[in-house]
Amino acid sequence: MRWAALLLAVLALSACNRPVAPKTDVSTRTEQVQFKAADGVEVFGTWSQPANPRAIILLFHQAGSGQGEYLTIAPRLNAEGFATLTIDARAGGGLFGGNWTVKKLGHEGSYLEARQDLEAALAWASTKKLPVILWGSSYSASLVFLIAAEHPEVKALLAFSPGEYFDGKPAVGPAASRVAAPVFVTSAQDQGEIAAAKALIDVVPAANKRQFAPVKGGVHGSSILIREKNPGGAEDAWSAVLAFLDGVVPRP
Repeated sequence: MRWAALLLAVLALSACNRPVAPKTDVSTRTEQVQFKAADGVEVFGTWSQPANPRAIILLFHQAGSGQGEYLTIAPRLNAEGFATLTIDARAGGGLFGGNWTVKKLGHEGSYLEARQDLEAALAWASTKKLPVILWGSSYSASLVFLIAAEHPEVKALLAFSPGEYFDGKPAVGPAASRVAAPVFVTSAQDQGEIAAAKALIDVVPAANKRQFAPVKGGVHGSSILIREKNPGGAEDAWSAVLAFLDGVVPRP
């Protein structure tokens, strides 16, 4: 009966425009999950686990968006042997199919308020006893620096179009200077974004760090990996990302 009730609940949420779970192959188990942030806000997400995962990647979206930003990205990472957790953070909206956390909360939160949602996702993933990798897009690409600076257990960090999004309160640079984990940054093919990413990667003390500056294609945030949005450069960006991940968590 419990599972029947759970299935009905999931179907009800889907009927209310909850983002569709990423399509995965039959070897990947996918389920909807919920957990609470420190202030009690209920955060909605999707957990996808392939057989014998190498690590967990926490996929955080950009402003005005939701976990649907990773509808095509998460399955590819699953196929590469990574479990993924996508969430609807409270600083989000209707891009890529909606945001259930914002819908349930009744309003959109600020970037810094959303930090609690990301930290709750890290706490949830830590119970899986696997290496955890943080991945952010736009404002969340900056939040992951703040979080990784305080959580040395983070295995690695990938930041797509990071920058000083918080008007120096707090500043992201000082946090980046305390991140000992391997770091990958990239951005749109835009000189301002490239410079903002470089300012952060330059102060990271880790020996294993890389900035990928696209020479063709290139769009803001994690969309750099979506072929429909970046037809000229998505595969180059994927090659750089997967090479970095293989260096952090070698293939079995």
